[in-house]
Amino acid sequence: MSSKSKSTHAELDHILNFVDASKGLRAKINESGRVQIHQDLDGKVFSFSSQEVSEVLHRADSEGKPFIQVNFKNGTKVLLTETLVGFKPLETLGLDMGRIPKVVTTPDLVSVFEAIEESLGADNGLDHEVEILKKVYMAIISGGEKVGFDLSFERKWLNRLLASKFKASA
Repeated sequence: MSSKSKSTHAELDHILNFVDASKGLRAKINESGRVQIHQDLDGKVFSFSSQEVSEVLHRADSEGKPFIQVNFKNGTKVLLTETLVGFKPLETLGLDMGRIPKVVTTPDLVSVFEAIEESLGADNGLDHEVEILKKVYMAIISGGEKVGFDLSFERKWLNRLLASKFKASA
């Protein structure tokens, strides 16, 4: 038996045990080794292949709450907390990455979306703010998709919102 497959099983066990003990995450694994982690909070599913995992690190946040960091062979990483899967927003041209959190979650999309709606609704010409918020939104979408979330629905949200806004102002 190769030690490589043994370590992959151990890493996967760490992930599954953590998810099983969490309050808001549920995991399913299929025959081919594809893992799906379901977030109760927003119903989003994060999926990955167990063969893609390179290492699992046990950590604690500033309040001492445990979480795990899962590093993948392609260089991406996610953080699994009690309730959510955190990931890095994708670097976006024209967006000061220092102004947004280093780790985001899918519910952040709702907050940014609502901020875009609010800015679009304002009559004081907040076009610049809308442009920045759109970039933040897309950075979160792209970051989430890069690690294994299906965010096609959220991608369509923004297009629909912008289309309806331009129809309204035409």
